[in-house]
Amino acid sequence: MKASLVLILPRSFALVALSLLILRTTASASVAPFQANGIKIGEVTDTSAIVWVRLTLQRTRGFDVPLSNVGGRKKRKEALKRLKDKDQVEEQDVEEWLSWSEALEESAPGTSGYARIQYRETNMDGTGGSFKSTSWEFIGSGLNDYTHQFTLEVLTPNTRYEVLVESRSKAGLSGETVRGWFKTAPLPNESERVVFTVSSCMPKKPDREEGYNIYPQMLKLDPDFFVHTGDIVYYDRLATTVDIARHHWHWAYTWPTNIDFHRRVSSYFMKDDHDTWQDDCYPAMKSQEMEYFTFAQGQKLFLEQVPMGPTTYRTFRWGKHLQIWLVEGRDFRSPNDAPDGPDKTIWGKEQLQWFTRTVRKSDATFRVLISPTPIVGPDRKSHKDNHANRSFKHEGAFIRRFLSTQKNMIVICGDRHWQYMSVHPRTGVRE
Repeated sequence: MKASLVLILPRSFALVALSLLILRTTASASVAPFQANGIKIGEVTDTSAIVWVRLTLQRTRGFDVPLSNVGGRKKRKEALKRLKDKDQVEEQDVEEWLSWSEALEESAPGTSGYARIQYRETNMDGTGGSFKSTSWEFIGSGLNDYTHQFTLEVLTPNTRYEVLVESRSKAGLSGETVRGWFKTAPLPNESERVVFTVSSCMPKKPDREEGYNIYPQMLKLDPDFFVHTGDIVYYDRLATTVDIARHHWHWAYTWPTNIDFHRRVSSYFMKDDHDTWQDDCYPAMKSQEMEYFTFAQGQKLFLEQVPMGPTTYRTFRWGKHLQIWLVEGRDFRSPNDAPDGPDKTIWGKEQLQWFTRTVRKSDATFRVLISPTPIVGPDRKSHKDNHANRSFKHEGAFIRRFLSTQKNMIVICGDRHWQYMSVHPRTGVRE
C-alpha cells in the first residue's frame, strides 16, 4: 500500500458548527468535589498516557467576568489605594475591585478531595473488558491549583480506551465522575491511517454560547490526536499574579465545547509567548507590566495546567508512517534583540542536537516538525521573534538546510493569525 500524507488543518475558530450536546458525567453528584474544568488526556504513546484532573468546588463556572475585566494594573492599584482610605471610597472603586476578586474566587474555585482513574480497552459500540484502576490520590494543595496528573502505563498499542475519572470528598462522599476516551499509538511497524489536527492562538472571546466552534468541527474528523501549538491563553498585562494567571486557564477550560473535545481526543500541548509570560518573551526579559508574575512562574504554571512530562520538547511515533516533533521555543532562547550569530538561539544547543539526532534516526515515512513559531514564514520585517526573522537568521538557516536534506518532512507552525502554505525559495522546505 502506498502511503500518503494528507493534512487537515482547522481554518478558523469561526467555523460554523452543529449544536453540541454535552454528556459529561457518568454519575451525577450533588456534593463536591466536581470537575468543572473537565479532563485532559495527553502525551499518548503506544503504551502510556497521562490524564490531567482538577477538583473544583462547583460543577460549572460561577461568577463570569470576562478576562478583559480581570486586569488593568494601574486601575486596580488606584482603586485599592482609595479603598484603603475610607474617606475617598467611590462606588466605582468597589465595583472594579469586586469584579476582579470575585472572578478569581468564584470562576472555578478548586477544592481538596480524592480522585482515581478507572480504565479499560473498549470498542466503538461501548463494550469492553473489565476496568483496571489506579489508587485513590489525595488532591489537597492549592499550591498545584488542586490538579493531579495520573500516568497510565502498560497499555495495549493501537487500542481505544475508556476512562472514568472518579472523585470523592475527604468525608468519603462520591463526587463527580467524568467519562473520556483516547486511542494509543500504533507500533512503529504497523501501517495505520492516522488523522490529527493542529491549532494555535485560542481567542479570548468565544464565538458561540457554548464556547469555540473549532472544537466540534474537529470532532467531525474523528482525530486520533490533537496538537495545540501554544498561545492557549493570553496573560499579557492581565496576569499580574499567579492567581490571575490560573484564572485564565479556569476560564478557558470551563466552556462546554472545550471540555467535550478534550475528554474525547488526546492532546499534545505546546507553549508560546502569551501562555508563558507575555508577548515575545524570553528568560532574561525584564518587564514591569507583569508586576508580581514572573517568567519562571509562567513556565511552572504551564506544566501544572496541561498533561505533560518533565520535558517540553519531545517526539512521538504513530505507526510506520508518521512521527512528529514538538519543540520548545521559549525556555532556552537568547534575547530577541541580541546581535545575530552562531551562538544566538531559540531552541538552545541541547534541543537542537536532540532534534537533528532523532530525525536522522527516524525511519517513519512522513516526519512532521510542529513548531510554536514559523521556521519558513513569511513574517513582517519588523518582527524579531522567530526563525523566519532576520534576528534569528543564523539558526533559522541551519534548521532549514537540515530539513531540506530530509525526505518527506514538513513544518506545521503556530503563532499565525492567518492561514498559509509556503515553500522556502532557497531550500524548498514546506510550512
